[in-house]
Amino acid sequence: MSDVALRMENVHKKFRKGEVFNSLRDLVPALTGRMFQRQELAEREFWALRDVSFEVKRGEAFGIIGHNGAGKSTILKILSRIMKPTKGNMVVNGRLSALLEVSAGFHQDLTGRENIFLNGTILGMSRLEIESKLDQIISFSQLEGFIDTPVKRYSSGMYARLGFAVAAHVDPDVLIVDEVLSVGDVTFQQRCMERMISILKRGTTVLFVSHNLKAVTELCGRAMLLKKGEVAIVGSTDSVVRHYLKDAQEPCAGDEGKPVYISHVKISDETGERSTFESGQTAWIDVEVTARERVEGLTLAIWFNDETQYGIFGTTTEGLGHSRFSLQPGESYRCRFELSLNMAHGTFYLCASVFRYDFQKDYDRKAPAATVFIGSTMAVRGAANCFPRLLEAEIVLDSRRQVKTTS
Repeated sequence: MSDVALRMENVHKKFRKGEVFNSLRDLVPALTGRMFQRQELAEREFWALRDVSFEVKRGEAFGIIGHNGAGKSTILKILSRIMKPTKGNMVVNGRLSALLEVSAGFHQDLTGRENIFLNGTILGMSRLEIESKLDQIISFSQLEGFIDTPVKRYSSGMYARLGFAVAAHVDPDVLIVDEVLSVGDVTFQQRCMERMISILKRGTTVLFVSHNLKAVTELCGRAMLLKKGEVAIVGSTDSVVRHYLKDAQEPCAGDEGKPVYISHVKISDETGERSTFESGQTAWIDVEVTARERVEGLTLAIWFNDETQYGIFGTTTEGLGHSRFSLQPGESYRCRFELSLNMAHGTFYLCASVFRYDFQKDYDRKAPAATVFIGSTMAVRGAANCFPRLLEAEIVLDSRRQVKTTS
């Protein structure tokens, strides 16, 4: 048996923008022209995918990332056989299930219980399979008190929880997932992630498409970046995410006219540059500042913001005992900070600035200069991880209470 779960080979997909023909005189030439332009682009046509090739091994989690319109959903629809490619081939070995839209196929007038059977059938489960997993699905959704209520009375969060609960209990050989891990509140999202990890441990192949880069880095060992329908890079998830973040970062306007500017920022561990770390891991931050003019009395600062852009940590070269520095035109100042990343599970943004204290002048800043994803097996909440340990726990009898005895 082949160890490849799914493969795309030189796949192209062509779409046509909307056209309106007001007469048979316009329609006939248009149709005739298309007969002789099967692979070339006619007027109003465009390539949604161009020469896309990749393969996913059995039991592997593979991520696909990219900006809106890059072609991610088109790939999933082709693999799900919702549409056919214009050119190229695809191979799917085994039973495939696609979670392209949580709760797609729900009927508003049916109860939650009835929709479990309806949605499960759409996703490829048999009635016996649904019946055997019914209690697990209801428990996972946490909707026990509302399961016999028509879903038209559900809130959007309840609707999403029930949809994912059904989808999470499908047991295919290949599972295609599109943004479903963003449903519900934070606690439910964590349960969804844990469920996806357990699905992977059973040997299921997962193809995961998401804008949630933290979820992609946690779930997938390899990933692919799409740009305008073409494959930009395939490799380790960390390297692909770093490529995506660097590509997405807007160039800093006005750098050309600054007397001194931040020319390079890198965060790494002992293996090299990366964007994903474990909570408490040691990291090194390298920063380079380059001068176009003579500038004196400089200090370099770095800090981390959380997802709300609240600063959770900051330090400076001067605050760490290094004297202020000066640069001549063409010179660069390079420094390395060593940090223990004692942050809790989450996404954080590394920022840097070069400034002069006495003039209160900020010459340049990069905010953010890099994005860091922190993973943790420890159940902690908040921005910081203080690495708690439970040293003692016991039940004691209240000495103030008198115990009655009978003779």
